[in-house]
Amino acid sequence: MNITNQKRMAAAILSQREGRVVGVHRVWIHPDYVDEVSGAVQKDDVRNLIEEGLIKAKPIQGTSRSRARKAAAQRAKGRRKGHGSRKGSANSRNPRKARWMSLIRAQRRQLKELRADESLNPSQYRYYYRKSKGGSYRSIGHMRSNIELDGIKLGGGK
Repeated sequence: MNITNQKRMAAAILSQREGRVVGVHRVWIHPDYVDEVSGAVQKDDVRNLIEEGLIKAKPIQGTSRSRARKAAAQRAKGRRKGHGSRKGSANSRNPRKARWMSLIRAQRRQLKELRADESLNPSQYRYYYRKSKGGSYRSIGHMRSNIELDGIKLGGGK
């Protein structure tokens, strides 16, 4: 049984009803009533079959995001970041300036804490602040070890 014309007519009618395009492939015809549908020659006949529920428009099938979500979760763990996945330079992916800003802010925060708990007096604070600004220290730990080497007792903790 050839129901190509019926599907085409149904697609046109369903498009008007839905307010958006219904393609031929979205037209569903009840498998038990295919012979009845093949007898529908005019659009009115197809309209009646749509009213009866023998012909319907299938829902629009979207693209599943499950694979994308899984990949994003893996990237959050640090996977999928090898050489083949990289587009920008190391500096564009993690800019020098951003690295510097996070380092200097952490060091300055630490120096302020040391000044607040009176491990450093204001002149020492200013001295190490300027050394830090000059890029003398790789990290907070490096800065603290240098301060301790200069004979200044620091409280434990960090």
